[in-house]
Parts: sequence; structure tokens; C-alpha cells
Amino acid sequence: MLRLVLDFRLAGRNLRRSTSRSFVASLSVAGGVIAFVLAGGFVTWIFQELRESTIHSQLGHIQIVRPGYFDKGVADPYAFLLPARSSEQAVIEQTAGVVSLTPRLAFTGLASHGDVTIAFIGEGVDPVRERPISSRITIMSGRDLVDASEPALLLGEGLAASLGARAGDTIVLLATASSGSPNAVEVKVVGTFSTLYKDFDERALRLPIVLARKLMRVEGSTSWVVSLDRTESTAEAVGLLSSRLPPGDFEVIPWSALADFYNKTVVLFSKQVNVVRVIIGLIIILTISNTLMMSVLERTREIGTCLAIGQRRALVMRMFLAEGVLIGFLGGVSGIAAGYLLAAVISYIGIPMPPPPGMARGYNGQILVDLPLVIDAFSLALFTTLIASVMPAWKASRMNIVDALRYNQ
Repeated sequence: MLRLVLDFRLAGRNLRRSTSRSFVASLSVAGGVIAFVLAGGFVTWIFQELRESTIHSQLGHIQIVRPGYFDKGVADPYAFLLPARSSEQAVIEQTAGVVSLTPRLAFTGLASHGDVTIAFIGEGVDPVRERPISSRITIMSGRDLVDASEPALLLGEGLAASLGARAGDTIVLLATASSGSPNAVEVKVVGTFSTLYKDFDERALRLPIVLARKLMRVEGSTSWVVSLDRTESTAEAVGLLSSRLPPGDFEVIPWSALADFYNKTVVLFSKQVNVVRVIIGLIIILTISNTLMMSVLERTREIGTCLAIGQRRALVMRMFLAEGVLIGFLGGVSGIAAGYLLAAVISYIGIPMPPPPGMARGYNGQILVDLPLVIDAFSLALFTTLIASVMPAWKASRMNIVDALRYNQ
């Protein structure tokens, strides 16, 4: 430990001997770190916003269904119904971290308005219980549903446009009931909504669960949707609920297992960030390697003198490695600080973004600098400067003493 401290003290003195070169080298590292922090912070913010929008507009944090519902329920949803009232609901609501539990009844059918008839995907919901889960659903016109038994309907923005319907109009819903016979109901449209996903808004509608049960002639629901106080607690809550509910009767599914678009987006953007990391790393390596190589050439006679008086070659190598790591440390710290300040300013101003593919509208982007990103950026600075120091350090430690002493004579 003492030897390590002495190596870094000596490295610091050597860097102070050429402050301009050391400053430029540290500035190069800091510039790379700033670029990585801003790019990574933007992607981190996108991940967080996309995650929370997915959870609070469609999926909730956890969905509890009958085993096999998501594999076979599309063909026969009525074989996987959950009870309207159950003692297990109280168990779920008493689980640590659970904010709310709401039933949903999923169904499909045809919606008619005037001469237009369009297929839809519907959700019967309890408007009161649903509010904590559906906080990212935006009411575009009219109002939201207010009561579980209200004879009202909420249309997705795209579906309303296709039907030519608006708040105050009456449309007819036609569906195949659980008995196999057709059933229809007239419902008044009270509003339109939008989510982050354009495809969903073009097909979806919501109505009170009491009315949905009447239309489908069933009791119960296809899923219980759970909202948690923190998204980061999802895995823990899934474990608790799985241990408390009979596994043969219930299946506990986290939101991440159902968010296919989110998962693919994370994979795509993560690869892009890795490419940025590699490019920045190569730039830092080339810059620091060149800087230290110049330092080795300028200090050739000094290195030869050290070797001539008995200093070990390993000490010379450690000295240059320590200089590289110290440059990485200084550049990393200053780059993270500057990146954090720039991220705060940019986030305050906002980054106007056009609608991405598959989404309904654009947004104002921000930059989120969290602890994992800071650790990643600092590790990048240290790791790349250490790699960049290896070749100059090895060259310095392998010098021929006589040639080094006669250098520039």
C-alpha cells in the first residue's frame, strides 16, 4: 500500500513538471467522459420514461392471471377467468410495496358508428382503482371514466378518428359472449385517450368493468393488475406474491416479461451506447498513449539515469502506469462534474424530439445522470488511460541504459 502511495506521489510530481501537456491530456479524457455522460444520460432517460409510460399506461408493475393465460388465453379467455371477489385479493393488497390492485377484463369485438365498423381490443376497468396504474394515459378530449358501473366508453385517439366518433356520440359494441352467442350494447363516448404507443391507441377502448361483464356475460376478470410504490421493487414483490399465492391457481407476471417493445428498445439503444463507449475509449487510448510516449522521449536521459543508479525496471514501469491512471482520474472526475452540469442545463431547456417509429407524438428529451452511469464513465476513464499507459511504460522500462544516457548528445 505504501509503495502504491509513493508511486502516485511521484507520478503527480512528474505531471506537474509539464502542466500544459498534463492539462491537455486530462482535458482529452474529460471531453470523452462528457460525451459519454451526455449520450448515456439521454439513453438512460429514454429507458426510464419508456419504462414508466409502459407500466402506467398499459401493463402495471405486476399482472396476476391464471396459469397459461398469456399462452392460451387469446383463443379461450373465459377458461382463465379470475373470481370477482377472492380472499387472495386481500393478501395481495397487504403485501409490502403494493399501492393498489385493480381487476381488468380483456375482450375483443367490433365497434360501429354510423356506417363504419372496426375491430377493437377492449378493457373493462374499475376507474377508481385504475387511476394509480393509468397515470400516464392522457385524456385528449372529453373526460375520463368515473365509476365502475357507469354506462360510458373511452376511445383510443386513433380508434376514435377511424370511427369518426367524439365525446357525446353513441357507438355500438358487438362481441361474442362467453356462451358463444353474439351480444351488443350501445354506449355513449365520454372521451378519447392517448398513450405512448400509436398502434395501441388505434385499436383500444376502455369501459367500466361492470358494463364489460354484462357485454361478455361473465363474472370476474382476466387479470389483476398491481401497482407498486417503486418500479425497482418489482422483482422483490413478484417473489413475495409468488410465495403467498397458490402456484396452481395463480401466475405472477412482472411487467418486463410483457413489455416486448420496451425490451427490444433497450437492446437496440444499449448496443448504440456500447458503440459510443468503444469510440470514446479508442480516442482516449490514442491520445493518452501519444502524450505519454512523448513524455518518455523527453525524459529518456532521466530514465537512463534512474536505471544506472540501480532503480528497478519495474519501478520505472509503475511510474508511467501511475501517471496514466492519474490523468484518467483527474479527467474522469472533471468530466463527470462538467457532464452533470451540462446535463442539468440541457434538461432544463429540453431536447425537442420527433415522434419515434410506432409512437403517437414527439417529446422533450432530458438527460438523466444516475449512479450507474457515473461509475461507468469513471471506469471508462481509468480503464482506457491504464491501457494507453502500458506501451509507453513498457518502452521506458526496457530502455538500454547506455543508449538512454547518450540520448541527444
